[in-house]
Amino acid sequence: MVPIRAPLGPGNLYPLPALRRRVRLEERPFGGFARGRLSVGCRQCTDGSKMVLFVTGICSFHCFYCPVSDEKMYKDVVFADEKRVLRDEDVLEEARAIRATGAGITGGDPLDAVERTCRYIRLLKGEFGPGFHTHLYTMSTDPDKIRALADAGLDEIRFHVPPGLWSRAAASAFVPASRLARSLGLTVGIEVPLIPEREEDLVRLIEWAGAEGLAFVNLNEMEFSEANFPRMKVHGYEMKHELSYGVKGADPVALRILERRWRTTVHYCTSGYKDGWQLRSRIKRRAENVARPWDVVTEDGTLVKGILEGSDLERLMRDLEVRHRVPKDLMGLDDARNRLEVAPWILQEIAPILGRPAFLVEEYPTADGLEVERTRLA
Repeated sequence: MVPIRAPLGPGNLYPLPALRRRVRLEERPFGGFARGRLSVGCRQCTDGSKMVLFVTGICSFHCFYCPVSDEKMYKDVVFADEKRVLRDEDVLEEARAIRATGAGITGGDPLDAVERTCRYIRLLKGEFGPGFHTHLYTMSTDPDKIRALADAGLDEIRFHVPPGLWSRAAASAFVPASRLARSLGLTVGIEVPLIPEREEDLVRLIEWAGAEGLAFVNLNEMEFSEANFPRMKVHGYEMKHELSYGVKGADPVALRILERRWRTTVHYCTSGYKDGWQLRSRIKRRAENVARPWDVVTEDGTLVKGILEGSDLERLMRDLEVRHRVPKDLMGLDDARNRLEVAPWILQEIAPILGRPAFLVEEYPTADGLEVERTRLA
């Protein structure tokens, strides 16, 4: 799992604010910009309603900037958001938990597990209807696999053109691949990292995308992760400042690119946006859907609850109900984590007289229940 980080503040982080006044751009949260209409997939991500479906860590490429965690990289595993998938119902449960309106299918490369990918597309559309939007990232140009995706019902394909082809995409296999995908009814775009020293190559790539009639080019701020940190340092990159995992030098390049007039949508998506807005929005949706009566949902979408740990928790639960008049609907057993959960406002009052350790915990409403803070009450 990519580490969940504390969200940044809401302001822009660019050192060159004067550049923003030269052209009319849509200013996005956390320093992003867009020229043109965002794709359906991006709009759903903004709402937090897009489930991230990681279908395999297998990939034929070895991109130095890949942020995928060691837990997933080159491993044939499946995750729906933070939930490890062992059966189809796990995917559907996660989609319901965030009230998903679509899924972004990623990896690895999903086309290295194309049959599985197609099965999940059919599963999701069969359960939630044809309007459930699916988009997918790939470096593959295999025509048979593209046809299989279209037949399964994929809505949007995002080609990840390798940096070595940015300046000559017009003579690459991405030309017939993108034309085939469009002829099959898919929305076709490009999604690549913004590598600061490759500005002119990126310009050539966007020029080709516009001339080819592609719907959009998404430029992701290249970012440090726990997995790619050593590789990024070897290539000489630095973090832009202490509050961001983004690469120093990417922001001014993005603004210069977005100053130009393009024949397609160009969108610069920052690492701060992914964590501070997109992830936060999805987590808040999940919290609102999975919170129990004894949970308190915070502004950030985390859950605060009281907990008692140890043995004989069923007896303890009966004791709380009888001796301390705790309503049954304001507490519950978590067998997997060997604890009794109690409404925090109640546990704060009775903790001093229970004669056993009691805690308030704050944790994410995600499948892994990542704990971010613990306070001892007694």
